[in-house]
Order: sequence, then structure tokens, then C-alpha cells
Amino acid sequence: VIASLQRNYEEALRRNDVKAIVLTGAKGRFSGGFDINGFGNKPKNEKPGSFSIDFLTGVVEDAQKPSVAAIDGVALGGGLELAMVCHARVSTPSAQLGLPELQLGIIPGMGGTQRLPRLVGLKKALEMMLMSKSIKGVEAHKFGLVDAIVSADKLISTACSCALEIHEHKRPWLKSLLRTDRLTDIVEAKKILKFARVQALKQAANLQHPLVCIDVIEEGILFGPRAALMKEVLSGKMLEQSQTSKSLRHFFFAQRATSKIPNITNLGLTPRRILKAANVGGGLMGSGIATAFILSDIVVVLKEVNEKFLNTGINRIKANLQSFVKKGRMTQEDYEKKLSLLSGVLDYEQFRDADVVIEAVIEDLLLKQKIFSDLERSCHSNCIFATNTSTIDLRLIGQQTACQDRIVGAHFFSPAHVMPLLEIVRTQQTSSQVIVDLLDVAKKIRKTPIVVGSCTGFAVNRMFFPYGQAAGLLVDYGLDIYHIDHVIANFGMPTGPFRLADLVGFGVAVATGKQYYKSYPERCYKSRLTEIMLEENRTGIENILHLMFGISWLFSLWTPGQVNLLIGDFIFIMISDKLLQILISKSMLRNQETWQVLHKILS
Repeated sequence: VIASLQRNYEEALRRNDVKAIVLTGAKGRFSGGFDINGFGNKPKNEKPGSFSIDFLTGVVEDAQKPSVAAIDGVALGGGLELAMVCHARVSTPSAQLGLPELQLGIIPGMGGTQRLPRLVGLKKALEMMLMSKSIKGVEAHKFGLVDAIVSADKLISTACSCALEIHEHKRPWLKSLLRTDRLTDIVEAKKILKFARVQALKQAANLQHPLVCIDVIEEGILFGPRAALMKEVLSGKMLEQSQTSKSLRHFFFAQRATSKIPNITNLGLTPRRILKAANVGGGLMGSGIATAFILSDIVVVLKEVNEKFLNTGINRIKANLQSFVKKGRMTQEDYEKKLSLLSGVLDYEQFRDADVVIEAVIEDLLLKQKIFSDLERSCHSNCIFATNTSTIDLRLIGQQTACQDRIVGAHFFSPAHVMPLLEIVRTQQTSSQVIVDLLDVAKKIRKTPIVVGSCTGFAVNRMFFPYGQAAGLLVDYGLDIYHIDHVIANFGMPTGPFRLADLVGFGVAVATGKQYYKSYPERCYKSRLTEIMLEENRTGIENILHLMFGISWLFSLWTPGQVNLLIGDFIFIMISDKLLQILISKSMLRNQETWQVLHKILS
């Protein structure tokens, strides 16, 4: 593709009958970037920067003929970098533009670190690059990344007109690399970059590539963009060879491979349309699942056992949606539209036309069996029955029904409307059509699906359970919970095991633990901490107790602030007083040793 682009472009520059050039993609797609498989495999004799500097900058941007990018579909990574080299950009409203390279452990390598800040401003450019955040065409126009927004049927004609106007000097002939009108002064830029470094370290202290990206951007601001282009190229080549990038590339491909299931997705089955979902249970998990469907414009019916629980569940969903409004990711009008998709009920009457039902109640086998028997009587014959159980064997849940071919696990992770993973659990009776349907649902609600068999813990929790057990063992050896969480977070995990237990609900962890003790008694360790937490009636973030100053306190608190630290110390003192009576020994483990114990369990 690169060779063809260079050859055709240079030919267009030579031809006297060509006044201007328009770049566009085929089949409504500008460019999704370059082939990831080629990363780290460039010819050894290739001159560094031969494409990004010599061709894109030296030939395209500095050409005597103007270029205009006509963007539809996606312009991501190298695709957007190519568009930014052009002298103007025209886009459709729904086009997706971004530089997501940092998701792969690398940085933009074709001038993106220099041109994007000069087009959208330093703050927005840092946000787009460091967060790998793409934006739609409308927002791109607002920030100056594109010069005009038109419908897809007028895209090429508008781009051609724009290119000719530049050629005839009726429109400014702008080189992105040389623009400074959207950059702040150096003093302000340094402050912005300093803050970005602090945030990058806070987000992932052990990752190198976000800091390298910031360094390269700063190089261009302090010493000029052309000087920084070579630093970008050399830094990019170095990062391509890093273990982080290799691992993230593996993860990238692994994520996409999860939706290809042998003897399932290759059977030619067409996913059935899911227009209405019903949820049984409006707790923390159930309300999160309902939110995920609503965010994808799927009608949701939420069932609870009484008005009090139903109102609580609906209020949780409202709060979830309002969080998007507060963050500027949803308008109030959109919020009202999303909320109109939700209805609450106390019976199964509105379940009759549901396409899928997801049960999300407590881990109680008898309760789940009763619910599935009720669902079989209340729903149509093609309705999919899914359970959000994290541990219970699906064969037992559907034991009292005659529709085990429609029973499947849909195990979300808390908070369900945010976390991207979805375990689809099948039994030998689950039909291939149901699996295909759930894979399509996962795509619609923007989840990464993994299809697993039915056993205690399935895949994720079965791997994760020993990690929590090891943490409990360390507490019994005298380490405080805050030290353990702190070490894990410093290593790079999003949160520690105790903070996580607090977020998902300690009661859930206890119920899950019972299933493991029953299934794998010889592999389990019972920490004394569990008994203490139950004795103190602390069940996690949903357990609201006002023991100090009328303030609600949690199991573990790893958030900044004097109050949180004070409450955290109070909790630790309470736990320590009881643990001192039953400690195996007083531990003096250092940070590295603490991590090694937990890591060894997972390895």
C-alpha cells in the first residue's frame, strides 16, 4: 500500500494536467492505519524516516500541488497521520478520527505527535494520544482537525472543490507542521506537559511509552517540529521492540480472536435480532447490565421483588447514565431518550416479547432454579435465558426446565456497564445459535466476549481466586490490607484485591468462596479475615454504616483525602486488634516479596 501510494502520488505531481490531489479510501473507509503485523519487521537497510519525513513531509506536505483528504468511515493511526499531512481535510459527520497507537505500546510514527497538537491544540492532542481516544467528524471540525463536514454523497465533490480553491489561492494553503496558531506559549505548554506526565505516572507508573510520547511532543514545542520528527521515528522504532509493545500487540489480536469459535461461528448461522432485553434483579450488577443494554439503545425491562428494590435499581441505572452526562459524554436530551428505554416491573407480564433475559440475583441455586422455571412459562419459545452467575454450574441452574438448549451464562464484571469483558458460558446442551446470538449481543453492547465451558469459576474467576486466597494468607501472616493493595497498585494492577472486593461487594466474594470450597476443598485456604469481616457486618461498598462522624465507611479505601485516610486507619485498627489473636506470625515482608507471593500464585 505504501509503495503504491508513493508511486501514484509522485506520478500525479509530475503530470501537467493534475492541478490538485484528493486522497480518499475505498468502500466508505479512509484508512484504519497500517498493518500491525508489520511492526518491528521493517527492512534493516531502510533509512529511518524515509517514509514519514522524506515522503510525507518532503514530498506531500511540501509539494507544489495541494492535497485534500476526503474522510469517511475511519481515519485512525497512520490513516489520520496521512490525512494531517494534507493541506485540508473534509469529513463526514460520523467519521472516526484518532491516534490509538499507545494502546499497542508505541507512539504515532508518521508525524502525528507534531501535527495533531498544531491542529487541535496541546491539551486535546494529549488527550487523544495518551487515552487513545478517537473523535467523530463533528467534534473533529469543532477542534479544527477537519475543515468541513459534509454528507457522504457530497464528500468527494466537496474535497475536489476545496483542493481547487487552494490551488487558485481562494483558500489558505496551510502546512499542518508549520502551524502555531493553536499552540499555547512555552510556559503554559510546559505546565500542560508536566501535568500530563503526572497523570501518566498515576495511571500506569511502569509503562514507558506514554512518557516517551510526551517527551517527543515537548521536543517539537521547544526545538521545532522538524527536529522532533526524527526523535519520533527513532523513539517509535525503539518502542516497537519493547516487551510491552509485543505483549499489547498479542493482546490486540487475542481480543479479536475471541469471537471466532470453532464449530460455532463457522457454521453459517445468522445472529437473531435482539430488540428487547429483560433483567431479573436490580442490584449493583443487575443495574449495571441494564445500563449496558440501554447505552446500546436496546429496550430493557427490569424486574424486582418489591417496589423498594425496584426503585433502588432504577435509581442506580439513572445514576449510571447521569455519570455520562456529568463527564460530558452524553447530553441531557440523550439521557432522557436512553432512560425512556427502561421500564420497571414486579412480575413477568412484560417478559413475553423479550428476546433475551439475564438473571442477576444472589448466588442461590434454589432461587435461580425457581426463576428459570418461571421464565420458561412466561417467555416465548425462542427467548434466550442467560444467568450472570459467577460460579454455579449452569446444568444445575437449568435442571428443572425443558429448555436447556436456550440456557447460557452471561457473566459480566463489575461495574457491568464499564468493564469490557463478558464470559459467555455454555454447556453441552447450549445450542450453537444461542452462542452466535450472544456473541452478536456482546458486539452490540461493546464487550469483549470469551466463550468458556461450565465449571466452578469458569475461566476468569477460577484464575483469579488463588490471587485473593494468597492475599488473605498474607493478612494472616501480619501484613495489613492497605500495604498489600498499595504494593499491587504500584506494580501496575488497576486496584488491589481488597479494594476490588469492596467494589464488587464482600457478600459476593463470600458467596463465591463457598462454591470454591465446595468444588476444590483441597486447593482452598480459609483466611481468618473473612470471619472478621462477617462478624463486623462489613459487606463492601453497598454496606452503609455510620460509625464515625456519620460518615459511610468501606472495607478498604485507597482514595486520596484526609477523611479517607482517617477512616482507613480506623478500620485497620479494628481488624488488627482481632487479627493479633490469631496471626500465624508477624510478617516483615518487603514490597517486592509481597508482590512475588501474589504473582507466584497466578503464574
